[in-house]
Amino acid sequence: MGCIPNMVIMAPSDEVELQNMIATAAKIDDTPSAVRFPRGNGIGLEVLREKLGYSIQEMRTAGTPVKIGKGRIIAQKTSGMGPSVAILSLGTRLVDSVAAASSLEAKGIPCTVADARFMKPLDKELIRSLAASHQVLITVEEGSIGGFGDHVLHSMALEGLLDTGKVRVRPLVIPDRFIDQASQAEQIDEAGLAPHHIESTALRLLGRHAEILETYNAKEAN
Repeated sequence: MGCIPNMVIMAPSDEVELQNMIATAAKIDDTPSAVRFPRGNGIGLEVLREKLGYSIQEMRTAGTPVKIGKGRIIAQKTSGMGPSVAILSLGTRLVDSVAAASSLEAKGIPCTVADARFMKPLDKELIRSLAASHQVLITVEEGSIGGFGDHVLHSMALEGLLDTGKVRVRPLVIPDRFIDQASQAEQIDEAGLAPHHIESTALRLLGRHAEILETYNAKEAN
């Protein structure tokens, strides 16, 4: 749908955002719009509060329209030494992105986690800010090649954000092959989109290869 002119494409990260985006779509009357309805169950109140910082009032709302084409910062840690990592998530990989960031921060790597909310129009201001203030930028989505990550890279290329070499960018997407039938968690792991995959991608880009094995061993132990 990204090729349709003026199309608005939203992807909610959780049940609260799904309500918000349905309310947003209902208010759009001058252009086509679409909401990617996520597969599976809701995240639940405890996770929404503890991991994503929602208030009880937000969780009880029937849906509040959001600003078109604007993402949001979920977590940001700027203290500490060394390179920093930005994880830009679209859709339901947000909680896993927060989990990956927590693991990286335990290793002394400052992280920012952002929820893009929109595949189209992109929040270019957010992308510029993340690219300018981090050494690594990882996009994460439950989409295939040619989706959100490619839109971000295209936008960055047009604006010259890749020319300086100051930020290393990697898109994490569903691989170009069939994923066997399994539970949703197993399919996410098979697709390479679980928290340990996000963490390993960041460590690889930072040249901290020895810690990738530690991440894998910790995952196997669990």
